[in-house]
Amino acid sequence: MAKFNKIKVISTMATTKMVPVFYDENTETACRVAKACYEGGVRAFEFTNRGDFAQGVFAGLIKYAAKECPELILGIGSIIDAPTAALYMQLGANFVVGPYFNIEIARICNRRLVPYIPGCGSVTEIGNAQEAGCDVCKVFPAGNVGGPSFVSNIKAPLPWSQIMVTGAVEPAEENLTAWMKAGVTCVGMGSKLFPKEVIKAGRWDEITKLCRYALSIIQ
Repeated sequence: MAKFNKIKVISTMATTKMVPVFYDENTETACRVAKACYEGGVRAFEFTNRGDFAQGVFAGLIKYAAKECPELILGIGSIIDAPTAALYMQLGANFVVGPYFNIEIARICNRRLVPYIPGCGSVTEIGNAQEAGCDVCKVFPAGNVGGPSFVSNIKAPLPWSQIMVTGAVEPAEENLTAWMKAGVTCVGMGSKLFPKEVIKAGRWDEITKLCRYALSIIQ
């Protein structure tokens, strides 16, 4: 069961404005990365369903975070069908993210009052997702569909829209400032926040520093 209610999840995303996006096949690595982000001020974290037995890693991560990162809201990403969403919600996922909009995922998440954040690349897709009960929509791939100007142009006719952007987001002042000025609710940040060489060497403090730096720019 989800540890945090829907209002808490969305308000936390809107307050901290950054959601790290990460996958690793090793449970210990995933736990160390989540802890490093938590120590850097992160309070919402997306683990992605991108490898064999990812659900086992997520189950371990949920249990670890409950003890070591009690305020961390954990969600699952890269979800493309309702049965997979149900599996992760049963494991404790507090939000579900997908690369595109799927009405069946929206229905099953609504039934459990778990936020579903689908990937959208047009105003029509965002409108359809909102009609299906999606409070937050993910513009993806953000860098390819128009960048910050796309978000600001959406917010003009649809000012109530809560937008998360993923893709083309990095922990740099110019980049993050542009997204914030465009009016995003939050940014999802993956590879730029987790350099492969840093993960491989286990330099967790560098991830903590990167998170602190990114959040200082955002705030």
